[in-house]
Amino acid sequence: MISFFKGFLLALQFLTRIPIPLALPWEKSTIRGALTSFALVGFVIGGLLISFLYFAYPLLPLWMTAFALLSLWVFLTGGLHLDGLMDVADALGSNGSLEKQRVIMKDPHVGSFSVLVVIFHLGWKTLFIYGLLTSETLEFYQLSFILLSIPASSRLLALFLLYDVPVMKREGLAFEWKKYLTVKEIIFACLPIIIILFFAPILVLLLTAYFFLFLIGRIWIKRTFHGINGDLVGASIEGGELWGLAIVWIYISFVMV
Repeated sequence: MISFFKGFLLALQFLTRIPIPLALPWEKSTIRGALTSFALVGFVIGGLLISFLYFAYPLLPLWMTAFALLSLWVFLTGGLHLDGLMDVADALGSNGSLEKQRVIMKDPHVGSFSVLVVIFHLGWKTLFIYGLLTSETLEFYQLSFILLSIPASSRLLALFLLYDVPVMKREGLAFEWKKYLTVKEIIFACLPIIIILFFAPILVLLLTAYFFLFLIGRIWIKRTFHGINGDLVGASIEGGELWGLAIVWIYISFVMV
């Protein structure tokens, strides 16, 4: 239990910018506890978003609430996953060889492709959030479960991809995580999501959509990059969050109505 708690704090340190003033050991049991905690970290992010939304609803216009909610979302992760998305965008935009793309992903400089991608990415996120906030068919408790589940499911998506797709090189953070990732960590990481399914059946649709995204993502990563790295893990989290918001908005706009 102590190892799991240390792992949870380690996952918070790596996946968020929530201050954890502890020097946690980089050892087998702690790393496995961190991998198991990927969805729980998503719940922490979602819980903070819901708490903000509860107080912002009566105070701010909905358009401002949507942008403020997204700003908090980015702040909580420190833009870590956006950085991965931007690196992947620059690599793809280069139209270069596989080796050149890998070099570009390591380059700390920002290119024009990454700027365009992050603008459209955050823009669409804001619009989908606004669409959920203004929906007349969505109750607040349903919105709360959605905001709780999307960050968690997106991090589970990244965990599944890390497990299933080989790493690009036998070095780096992705390689270190993958060394300790087994089916056991995957199963325990899924348990929190499975539990809340009993309280929000709408999440069955969401998880089904994430399953299809995983199938598409694993094929695309293997064909395009022949392996996964930290940037692709971050990009999959960002892509997963946008995917989840889009799926829920489509469902409540065209199915629930």
